[in-house]
Amino acid sequence: MHFTDRIHAGSELAAALADYSVREEALNGKIIVLALPRGGVPVAAEIADKLALPMDVLLVRKLGVPGHEEYAMGAIAAGGLIYINQDVVDMLRVSQAQIDKVIEREEAELGRRNELYRSGRPALELEGKTVILVDDGLATGATMQVAVSALRSAGVARVVAAVPVGAPDSCNRLRAQVDELVCLHQPEGFGGVGRWYRNFDQVSDSEVIDLLSQHRGGRHEQHSESYH
Repeated sequence: MHFTDRIHAGSELAAALADYSVREEALNGKIIVLALPRGGVPVAAEIADKLALPMDVLLVRKLGVPGHEEYAMGAIAAGGLIYINQDVVDMLRVSQAQIDKVIEREEAELGRRNELYRSGRPALELEGKTVILVDDGLATGATMQVAVSALRSAGVARVVAAVPVGAPDSCNRLRAQVDELVCLHQPEGFGGVGRWYRNFDQVSDSEVIDLLSQHRGGRHEQHSESYH
């Protein structure tokens, strides 16, 4: 066990990322903290608070294996981006029809969360900015991989993936896809993200909405922010 809860994990990550709060890009509003909901939001909120940076969510959904939904066979992001782990699909003999059904269900959930979390507000502009992409841990890495692809498509200048704890193999794969990876702990015998937290309760939609409303503007809250 490394962390009391997600707030503790966010505080530890913020210390490791402290340099970003004083960079010129931060002073010019060019660094954004993006959370993968829902578990990544409390972690990201603590980072955004301590570094005085704006925060938003990047809506991504894991594609769970039918009958074993906790095991990822891929992920999707808003905007139609899809990542499929073909090795998992082949190993578990998941049919294309099954994949399509899971994608349809998760696309509907993406739409629901977009409306719920944003309440009609547009996402923060990402093009040309440095994005600190945050989750509460890295297991298979499928969700983070599709998130990184989404950010590249949005034209971000730099992607910094930040997680409190991750499986070593997944961290190694992700490191090759991002500009910087900050992972505080990469324990052998990983066994799942929740194993490394004393309190790993599910994060509710209402918590996500509250944290987004509190941290959306960062130090630039009173200044006009560029939106889509």
